Amino acid sequence: MIQILLVGGPSQLETWDPKPDAPSHVRGPLRPIATRIPGVYVTEAFPRLAERLDRIALVRTLHHHEPPIHETGLQLLQTGGVDEQGRRPHLGALAAMQRPSSDAPPWVVLGGPLGDTGVRLPQGQDHGILPAATGAHHAASGPGSARREDVRAERYGGTEIGRLLHSARRWVEAGARVVTVNMYRTVFGGLSWDAHGAGGRLPTTLEDYRRSIGPAFDRATATLLDELSERGLSDDVLVVAAGEMGRTPCMNDRGGRDHWTGCWSALLAGGGIRGGAVLGSSDPFAGEPCHRPVAPAELLATQAALLGAAGAIDGPRPWIAAKPL
Repeated sequence: MIQILLVGGPSQLETWDPKPDAPSHVRGPLRPIATRIPGVYVTEAFPRLAERLDRIALVRTLHHHEPPIHETGLQLLQTGGVDEQGRRPHLGALAAMQRPSSDAPPWVVLGGPLGDTGVRLPQGQDHGILPAATGAHHAASGPGSARREDVRAERYGGTEIGRLLHSARRWVEAGARVVTVNMYRTVFGGLSWDAHGAGGRLPTTLEDYRRSIGPAFDRATATLLDELSERGLSDDVLVVAAGEMGRTPCMNDRGGRDHWTGCWSALLAGGGIRGGAVLGSSDPFAGEPCHRPVAPAELLATQAALLGAAGAIDGPRPWIAAKPL
């Protein structure tokens, strides 16, 4: 499994759940574009993924009722619950408890450890109460020498997320069971998905989604899916991309969007997931689920089931173990 953590919390309206008929202060600056699935639209920042949506499933109704801060969402997304002491293990640590299938580390984290996200609380990217030996292997790149892979890596776009996803593909090929990719380490002092538009230490705007963040993610993720398919690995490798929260349905007075846990979206592909599916639907403003709400723990339980660790996440049952959408 390759988990792409979209640190900062992408706006659902400017990614996977645009609302072209909503008022302009809700609709936002990015236009929707058609996909390979009739009637399903995504943001203009994702043209390559729109062309591959027949291989992708979308979840449009993630939500939670914990405080709307990055740390609670990061814990829920990665451990299935919130614990101020950080005792809940990441799914990668649970995978590491199983018998290793190769000499590769069972759980690899790329992009560096998570840094400051605003509040001094655990972020869910640790082994928790499990033995320290189940902790993540932090790597700067893919396994072994990357020289012969340089030309292929250029397919990913020459961006940092492209380099990370190229390395992630190489790690799963080497036998890693869970590869977690932190697209960003922090929400402060540079771009992330945390599009408050506040300037200063929180500089990201929705226009940055259009100019750089979205296109970089789009090209790198589309290439990852293509290469997994070319290598015959699509059925064996689950790709999940999600952030820890969504953004407010109404833009703020700076043209950005603030924290919102009422509704947001995720992408899944491969690993037995049925492409072209959309699970759940939101209200006309993408602010609340109106059909088939999904808790982060339910999403995580499904990932655990596809890893062969069904029952490892307390509480919700996974979707159907094979082809859960």
